[in-house]
Amino acid sequence: MRRRPTPLTLLACVAGALALTAGACSSSGSDTATGGTAADGGSGDKPTIVVTTNILGDVVGELVGDEAEVVTIMPVGADPHSFSPSAQQTNEIRQADALIVNGAGFEEGLLDVIESAEADGVPTYEAISAVEPLDVADEHGHAEEGDEHAEGDEHAHEGTDPHFFTDPVRMVAAVEGISEFLVAEVDGLDAAAIEANTAAYVGELETLDAELTAAFATIPAERRVLVTNHEVFGYFADRFGFEVVGAVVPSGTTADGASAADLSALAEVVRAEGVPAIFADTSSSDELAQTLAAEVGGDVAVVELFSESLGEPGSGGATYLEMMRTNGQRIADALG
Repeated sequence: MRRRPTPLTLLACVAGALALTAGACSSSGSDTATGGTAADGGSGDKPTIVVTTNILGDVVGELVGDEAEVVTIMPVGADPHSFSPSAQQTNEIRQADALIVNGAGFEEGLLDVIESAEADGVPTYEAISAVEPLDVADEHGHAEEGDEHAEGDEHAHEGTDPHFFTDPVRMVAAVEGISEFLVAEVDGLDAAAIEANTAAYVGELETLDAELTAAFATIPAERRVLVTNHEVFGYFADRFGFEVVGAVVPSGTTADGASAADLSALAEVVRAEGVPAIFADTSSSDELAQTLAAEVGGDVAVVELFSESLGEPGSGGATYLEMMRTNGQRIADALG
């Protein structure tokens, strides 16, 4: 599925000719590609699948194997709520043979680009469309009458929670939806290979879910409480029987903030619930979480989890499966 080169692509070709460089100009491939570029070993004849987040980029790479080039837009450590694409990345998105996005407004800085790509005819799939979604307001009921966040704040306690990937069972549904979409929409893919890869990866997700369930079995019910940096673990809590009693940033996005009154109120909740740990995001500053822990006093720990981005190789979060296992172990250790 090839598209007419954009003005940016044509300009790149002209510049290459003026510089007397060798080789033809191609509109596919990127230095951010999981599968590489034609210049570093990738095949220019393969379709290009662009994925917005590095979590889904890892997953899509497992599904397509060598059948396509996978270009992941957000680098490791990126905050999806504040990430803005470069001109090159914008062009890659709009020239893709297929585009995979998280959806539910997760990629806040990419929404206009995604809409433009869809308008250009790029087949686009929202991974969250395959799962049973949770509404942020339904995850915990601490917005009461008179609460400064109960009304007037469009982010605080309303809208679909985009963080479905914290639940491996919902990830199974997303994986199956992505696989079906790719087979139906992308020319040149070996359907049998994609389906085999999908079945194998679903098996790994099911194993992951069983491992996490076993790891949490020894945590007493009264300690199955979570305080997080922002509202990111609602699906995780729904799957594994935890309760999210508060968030440092009372929103589903890190683009919002927290007031001194917010932190003071949450400190009272942490004391009342006997919460032993506050879980921060590896892709965001833990300054507010540390401030909260200091206000609570005592032995409250601040524990980092991989929530919205993978980690570097060797970090314990280099792949989706690895990050989920690391998170599970850190939660079990902190609350057990």
